[in-house]
Amino acid sequence: MPVIRNVNWGGLKTLYVKEVRRFFKVQLQTVWAPAITTLLYLVIFTVALGARHAVTVDGRDVPFADFIAPGLIVMGMITNAFANASFSLLVGKIQGTIVDYLMPPLSTAELLAAMVGGAVTRAFCVGGAVWLAMALWPGVNVTPVHPLAALWFGLLGSVFLALVGVLTSIWAEKFDHAAAVQNFVVAPLALLSGTFYSVDRLAPAFRAISHANPFFYIISGFRYGFLGIADSPVLLGSFVILAIDVALGLLCYALLQRGWKLKN
Repeated sequence: MPVIRNVNWGGLKTLYVKEVRRFFKVQLQTVWAPAITTLLYLVIFTVALGARHAVTVDGRDVPFADFIAPGLIVMGMITNAFANASFSLLVGKIQGTIVDYLMPPLSTAELLAAMVGGAVTRAFCVGGAVWLAMALWPGVNVTPVHPLAALWFGLLGSVFLALVGVLTSIWAEKFDHAAAVQNFVVAPLALLSGTFYSVDRLAPAFRAISHANPFFYIISGFRYGFLGIADSPVLLGSFVILAIDVALGLLCYALLQRGWKLKN
């Protein structure tokens, strides 16, 4: 009889491909629609404030379109990572097909890695589509200055929201619960994280609140990859998000291993 030793690479690949195919079959809705919506944000804000409006970051004036473009790209990435991960186990619980996730010979780590990997893949597909749309749009420069930094913070942010999505998928019992987390937690934190403004212009109290928002470090670090400047120390933001990712990963692992709200 075949014996699975160490990592079940075949099963891990199969579940990952299943997660990717699930959103790619409706790519018009899951990839291209978010890209167009994000581009509309850019168009509306630049038209409303004027193409010559500038934002001062770290003592340097940056055209407003160039300033908000990286934030919009990574915001589209992380929100779609959450949407993908929060759907995986939840739809199985609602449709009664959760056994398809629990019965295969996959370890808890392999199950978690496949779901997070699928969500991160969707995030980068959306990010690539948004970047391409903005690159073709006149009046905005989205050429990365530090591409590795942009990729690193894009990865950290996507994993962060993917793990939050997995936690939501474990906890939620209906689609309304997942929508509540999206509308009342993810969306406000993303919008109030310095996407459309520099936190240096805020009052000290609101600036302190912004620095307590993990989304702020994701967007600031990702913006550094495109502009070479940031609202906060890049290394600090990297360590903060990495630590949160590790903590969320351990929490997801523990809940999946226990089968909390999955095996009842």
